[in-house]
Amino acid sequence: MSTETGADPRPTGDGNPSSRLSVLDRTLYTLFASEADAARHGAHREQYRGTDLGVGFDVYVARLHGLAWLAALLAVLPTLTLAMAMPAGAYDALARLLSRVAPIAAVPRPPRLLVGVAVGSVVGFATRRGVVALGGRYLGWLADARQADIERTLPGAVRYLHALSSGADGPREMLRKVAENDAYGETAVAARKVLNTAALTGSLGEGLRRVARDTPSRDTLAPFLLKFREHGQQGGDALANYLGLEARMLGHQRSQAQRRNEGFLELIAELFVVLLVMPALLVVVLTVMSVLAPGLSTPTATPLGSITPRAALIYGAAGFVLLVGAGAASTVGRLRPTERQVTYNCPDSVLGTLRSALTNPASAAVVLAPLAVLGTTVGHVSGLHPLASLLAGYVTWGVPVGAVAIRRARIDDAKDREIQEFVHAVSGHVGLGKPFGEAVELVAEDVDLGPLGPDVASLAFDLSLSDSPGGTDRRTAALDRFVDRVGTPLAAQTMGLVTGALDAGSDTEAVFETLQTEVGQLYHEKQALRSDLAVYVAVGWVTALLVVAIVVAVDVYVLDGFSQLSAMPGSAGFALAPDAIQPARERFRFAVVAVATAIAAGWFAGMASRGPYDALLHSSLLGALAAAVFAGVGLA
Repeated sequence: MSTETGADPRPTGDGNPSSRLSVLDRTLYTLFASEADAARHGAHREQYRGTDLGVGFDVYVARLHGLAWLAALLAVLPTLTLAMAMPAGAYDALARLLSRVAPIAAVPRPPRLLVGVAVGSVVGFATRRGVVALGGRYLGWLADARQADIERTLPGAVRYLHALSSGADGPREMLRKVAENDAYGETAVAARKVLNTAALTGSLGEGLRRVARDTPSRDTLAPFLLKFREHGQQGGDALANYLGLEARMLGHQRSQAQRRNEGFLELIAELFVVLLVMPALLVVVLTVMSVLAPGLSTPTATPLGSITPRAALIYGAAGFVLLVGAGAASTVGRLRPTERQVTYNCPDSVLGTLRSALTNPASAAVVLAPLAVLGTTVGHVSGLHPLASLLAGYVTWGVPVGAVAIRRARIDDAKDREIQEFVHAVSGHVGLGKPFGEAVELVAEDVDLGPLGPDVASLAFDLSLSDSPGGTDRRTAALDRFVDRVGTPLAAQTMGLVTGALDAGSDTEAVFETLQTEVGQLYHEKQALRSDLAVYVAVGWVTALLVVAIVVAVDVYVLDGFSQLSAMPGSAGFALAPDAIQPARERFRFAVVAVATAIAAGWFAGMASRGPYDALLHSSLLGALAAAVFAGVGLA
């Protein structure tokens, strides 16, 4: 078991679960831990080695099988309910069908319970096996995502190492500086694992060898680590020459990595289709078909009051769609490149939170929280259904918070554009022999950097203090404060290179030559990723609108026909109660399912766009749009 540098200890590897596991985890481990040794999990174990999960493989398999049995149970119960509520004519038709294919002359009508148990067993078995297979595939997705992340961040990390190699740092300290820079994503994680293993074994070479063995990037990171080990043993000059050559070689491989990243984005689309679109369409079909089973309208007493099986299925299906949407959005967020994700935090003081409410989405979410209560209360007072009141509160809070997030994103984009100009301008002055602090001061005075200008002016002032004792620490602190003020991943990546390289005593001019290449490449990658993910934002919106259109069409053209059918109980051999279908009630339930699907699709679209706050905005807008459509056509 190992821990990462700067992180809390946590169980990793294939060992037994630690005492810090929850009671549920320990229970699942006791029940299902032996499944990890099954032959069908052999390939999953290899995929697990390429992930960075916070639990051991045995614990993950135990959780997976526990979830699989729970999903099977949830699939069996509705199946039994439908089987027991189906009209008698359906079982007669089944008996006639069996009599045509059976070797005997006649087949008696099968008992309801027998049919329910048989079909439920098949559905439960298929569900359990499907969840287990999906859990194994999830490990593959994580490994593929880590591989794509490594291949995207390794070139920058190698250029950083090359800049460090001109200073006085040795191989271990160079890797430590990469590990401390979260901007290098999974490459930084790999460097932390190398250092952790080296601390346990006492050998940096052994740490490099083990990580090269387990990494999912077998064609890129693994050979780099082994060659880094080999050249590091030959001396500083050999390592510096190798890093310079490797940096150029990796730069030529970017086109191939881009094609692999496109395949990774296709995996995200497949995940969306499987986990969100298909369940949503299935809910619509199930809702329509449930009208044919009058037994589903029989009230059942519960501790919370009577409810019909049909209502439980419909509202349960809506809840299931929300869970699927949340799971899909969470998975997309986990699979997105970590170095492109922006994290917002509230200031420590209440006054600071209030002041930053218009530019910080985290502050806005706290300050505008009363709007959710206000919207829910107004909806309740207006006589809306409780679910509609909750939607009103969600939209009232989500739209303004999302608007603040969009505003902040535009400011961040503008700063990222100006960082390129800032780096090029500083590099020009450094190339003329001026010190770094003086170069920043000249740029702050002479160059119009737009929204980045105040941050650069503050950096110039902080750097002017670095001539005093402890100047190196002051310079590092000044650059750290500059990164915090700018608050974008691009700033962290570029300024992190400057901080580490200058602290190592590297040549300043060489550092800024590397930095110019790095900032241009990083900005290009950021724009390319946004263009690629914009397609999936559109997919989320189109999916939501398509499901809403399908439900509206069912409401308008199908539901009335079933209502007329229920008024003729003797027709078509079905025994339908005259009041089995109440159009107003069914339309509201259809609207609940459609709005839930729209919200789930909004979560997916927002996470594919920029992150959680965009997910809040997209889901609020789509939920409000779906509700407005149903209200506008008189269906809710």
